[in-house]
Amino acid sequence: MDVLMSKYIFITGGVVSSLGKGICTSALGALLSAQDKKISILKLDPYINVDPGTMNPFQHGEVFVTADGAETDLDLGHYERFTGNLMSQKNNWTAGRIYADVIAKERSGEYLGATVQVIPHITNQIKSIITGCGDGKDITLVEIGGTVGDIESLPFLEAIRQMRLEYGAKNTLFIHVTMVPYISSAGEIKTKPTQHSVKEMRSIGLQPDILICRSDDIIPHHALEKISMFSNVEMTSVIPMENQDDIYKIPFICHERKLDEIVLDKLDLVNNKPDLDNWREINEMSYDNSVTIGIVGKYTDIADSYKSINEAFIHAGFKTGVKVNIEYINSHDLEKGDPTSLDNLHAILIPGGFGARGIAGKINAVEFARLNNVPYFGICLGMHIAILEFATNVLQIKDANSTEFDKDCVNPIISLVTEWEDTRSAATPRKRKFSLSEDMGGTMRLGEQDSLLVNKSRICSIYGKPTIKERHRHRYELNPSYIKSLEDAGMLISGKSNDDLVETIELPEHPWFIACQFHPEFTSSPVKGHPLFVSFTKAALNYKNTQNAQNVQNTQHSDNLDKTKLDTATMNSKVAIG
Repeated sequence: MDVLMSKYIFITGGVVSSLGKGICTSALGALLSAQDKKISILKLDPYINVDPGTMNPFQHGEVFVTADGAETDLDLGHYERFTGNLMSQKNNWTAGRIYADVIAKERSGEYLGATVQVIPHITNQIKSIITGCGDGKDITLVEIGGTVGDIESLPFLEAIRQMRLEYGAKNTLFIHVTMVPYISSAGEIKTKPTQHSVKEMRSIGLQPDILICRSDDIIPHHALEKISMFSNVEMTSVIPMENQDDIYKIPFICHERKLDEIVLDKLDLVNNKPDLDNWREINEMSYDNSVTIGIVGKYTDIADSYKSINEAFIHAGFKTGVKVNIEYINSHDLEKGDPTSLDNLHAILIPGGFGARGIAGKINAVEFARLNNVPYFGICLGMHIAILEFATNVLQIKDANSTEFDKDCVNPIISLVTEWEDTRSAATPRKRKFSLSEDMGGTMRLGEQDSLLVNKSRICSIYGKPTIKERHRHRYELNPSYIKSLEDAGMLISGKSNDDLVETIELPEHPWFIACQFHPEFTSSPVKGHPLFVSFTKAALNYKNTQNAQNVQNTQHSDNLDKTKLDTATMNSKVAIG
């Protein structure tokens, strides 16, 4: 057996999905990091997709992009935000990617003609991925997606069963997250789902060491005792975890309930006092003001579609003392041109997305923000929409469009690089850092890249430096043939990539109108926030205060007019009597 370089914590889920395994994993990772333990976190997803890149946000939620350009599960965003550790391609593996690698090895003859099977070939590949991710780390946390009992998860569960056998109980630990529902008709908590979930685990050779019991409300002590008895998990390792209104409370709660202490004791590691000052400061945060910011998109029915944006606004609130209330607005509702749903907003954001559906409504939202001096923030597609609105309504360019929405449009202001690259001067060749093919997956400009900002632009002053690194996930770019016309009409191209692609635009005459090709939400954290989201939140508060002051002034003016009318009427009455 190889020398063990890491100890392993395996986090599984039972009964139903969406119990918060990712948050529990992230919180534990934060606590272990706070003790200066070197950790790594791995997410194993059982679906057959090679990666989440082509999956519908309605089904899977947001696709998180790592610095090295991997399209991953949204839980990796939580891992980064909670621990401060950068995730990469090696931190998220799907069954599809694992099977593809094994099949590639078989095709190349690596298995020497052996019959390739789930055991040992797939399970060995899974174990190799886990140990590779943990190389050089003190502790590796491995979250297994789905729920115990799913047929798709069985190879992963078999792999970690083998690792317990190979490495022993002092080097491997099983944490099982399960549901403890409250049945209103019976008026009591029910422990049977948890019991059956553990029974399912034990039937395949896995005995949980720790149970995290998720519930809507506080679980009574007698129910925890019952769970302990019938799950064969000692009482001190049955940890209740009721719903919280703020996920950033979870590390504190886990620490108070000794999860980190129990884990370190079972793994025979030194338990030091964690440095939780940053988390304490966040949890003691109080808000002096609030704003309402509208997110206009087409995936508004599921909040996880814009998970990193939602979190970035929470982080901005920590830095500014302003609570951001998000109002989701379906872009379809704006397509008829009625902007009344935007009237009570203090700022508008249009996030990234794909496809033509709902575009007209988004353009109407941008026009409303531009004409009414409402702070506007466009991200990725949100930048394309801002440019198209400006070209249509300011430049009066007929049929201004994107080839993403209409491949045969007359004025392809937004298009694929390959659609206009041949018109560029031979004197300005560019080295493409991404590939384009007929496949949908893996064909975008992905990952962290430099943006060079214009000196004295608003966005440069926000970042406080002329060169920034941000993460990308897109195919379409601003066609350079239209740049001069846009700038002549008042739009500032305030940032470009190293190979001269437009990265940011702004309207200098507007109080706050910025759009970017990259995704700043991916690099926001609860401790640091992100400068663009912080600045945008402040702009929303300024707009709110300006509107309030204007309303007060209008009220006073109206009162003065009424008083003047009353005085005039009284005087006329006296004159008539006299």
